[in-house]
Amino acid sequence: MNTPPAALQAPVPQARNRLADQLDRHWIALTLIAWVAVAIWYVWSDWNLVRWLSLGDTDDNMRLMQVRAWLGGQPWYDLRNYRLNPPAGFDIHWSRIVDLPLAALILFFRLFTSNFWAERLACGIAPLIPLSIAMLGVAATVRRLIDPRAWPLALVFLLGTSATMLMFLPERIDHHGWQLAMLSLTVAGLCDPRGARGGLMVGLASAVSLSIGLEMLPYCAMAGAILALRWVWDRAEAVRLQAYALSLGGGSAIGFAAFASNANYAMRCDALTPVWLSVCVAAGALLFLLARIDPAARNLRIALSVLAGAVIVASFVHFFPQCLGRPEGVSPELEKNWLNNVREAKPIYKHAFRLGFPIAALPIVGVVGVLLGAWRARGTRALIGWTAVALFVTFACLMLLWQVRAGPAAQLLAVPGATLLGWIILPWLLNHRSMPVRVGGTVVAFLIVSGLFAGLIIKYLPVDRPNAYTKRVNGSTGNCVRYTVLKALDRYPAQTIFTFVDLGPRLITVTHHDAIAGPYHRNGDAILDVQHAFGGTADQAHAIIRRHGATMLMLCPNHSESTNYRARDPGGFYDQVAHGAVPAWLTPLPLPKGSPLRLFKVD
Repeated sequence: MNTPPAALQAPVPQARNRLADQLDRHWIALTLIAWVAVAIWYVWSDWNLVRWLSLGDTDDNMRLMQVRAWLGGQPWYDLRNYRLNPPAGFDIHWSRIVDLPLAALILFFRLFTSNFWAERLACGIAPLIPLSIAMLGVAATVRRLIDPRAWPLALVFLLGTSATMLMFLPERIDHHGWQLAMLSLTVAGLCDPRGARGGLMVGLASAVSLSIGLEMLPYCAMAGAILALRWVWDRAEAVRLQAYALSLGGGSAIGFAAFASNANYAMRCDALTPVWLSVCVAAGALLFLLARIDPAARNLRIALSVLAGAVIVASFVHFFPQCLGRPEGVSPELEKNWLNNVREAKPIYKHAFRLGFPIAALPIVGVVGVLLGAWRARGTRALIGWTAVALFVTFACLMLLWQVRAGPAAQLLAVPGATLLGWIILPWLLNHRSMPVRVGGTVVAFLIVSGLFAGLIIKYLPVDRPNAYTKRVNGSTGNCVRYTVLKALDRYPAQTIFTFVDLGPRLITVTHHDAIAGPYHRNGDAILDVQHAFGGTADQAHAIIRRHGATMLMLCPNHSESTNYRARDPGGFYDQVAHGAVPAWLTPLPLPKGSPLRLFKVD
């Protein structure tokens, strides 16, 4: 075979070099272009969700209600919701940080359309904004650890995550996407070769995340511990630690002053209240002091770090003993009957294999990848960055053994490790001499390294498949929150409706009616009232309903919450009504044909 002349061979490597150069030099712009394309795709593909305001989670509905109240004139620092448990309402532990982009989009779209469509468009687009930050954070991490050209592969793996991407999809307007975005910046800061910039990024990301909510508190604490360990190991990390300490303490103080609600000035444990603000400021001050002293002896740096940690822990135990238990601070009864039964708060091994396996597959791959990366970097300057990320990713994976809600964070943090494995394996397979290996091997390797194989396998495994009863419950639960189903209730004058706890937020979002409770721990007394009403006698239910000023009762037969009342309190009020024993003080009210709801007038 004749060899082509050099003039004909040159263009291919030159083109590759030009492409690599463009990927390196313009990675921020190209990442944002990719984000715009992804955002357009998701809004288009999920248009029916946008059109029908399909806020599937109770938190998403409450977020929109919080924004509506603010735009309607409720003060900035008043986060009390007056549509649940009226007239007093209840305080929620959130802040207004996540309200800002949603409110801005609503006001923007109001310039061109009705409030009806402004809200829908805003709820469809707002969750995709933090995805841009997450993509930039992941791309930056991969560029620093693996190769400046590896970030497109990382973005492909990120977009393929099953749990993480759910937090960024249209209508997912709650705060989890923003906290994940801050987490992506945290891991990028941990491996940043520029100490001051990396420390600043980790500190600010942690401060913003904590100002939004405490869900990422364990990750923020772990990030701080890793930076302290970097300094203990290498004195040159003092600049990074100083920048982190100042930005954490200062950022938390600014976040509290700007966004803490009036209710969060109490010494509570479930938000960035004075309790956790004190911890952040004190930790920042002590770490800054240690980095400024910066003793030359490593043993002395270890001793000072341990002493600082002991001071923080001892002070916390002494000044805030009420926060040594669960941060929600609910009653033992509510903890037993509600909080302990929240599915996402249970460890992954207590969930069905069909749910747990697809969530855990990528984090396990990611841990293998970062450990390999740290091993490959031994003896180089990159070792400390890889070690920091390896500790963080391994910690995130282990968090699944505590709560399955750690799944989105674990998958996000697994992307760099998976990208390293793909960066090593996929090119080798693509250049293999055998065609079957090049094609089949590459596809199989991609599915395994990306974690997508778990979702494909689980579809065909006859394990933990939902039975007919589970399908009926899931179907009823979904049907009862549909926009058209609940909107039909507006045929009746606005009043307070007594219904299930999990239906309260959706009811007040879609209709002009008020409800009694939502699944929020600061609403604990109202939650117990609902539970006592449905689980007790008919007379007891009547007294509780009247005490709350409710004039209608709404039920959703076979709703997931209703199954708890029937199982826990057989013969109770709800169980009697479900069997057709309707007390005389309830009068059935008509609803459109085919409605899954049952509505009663309360006499």
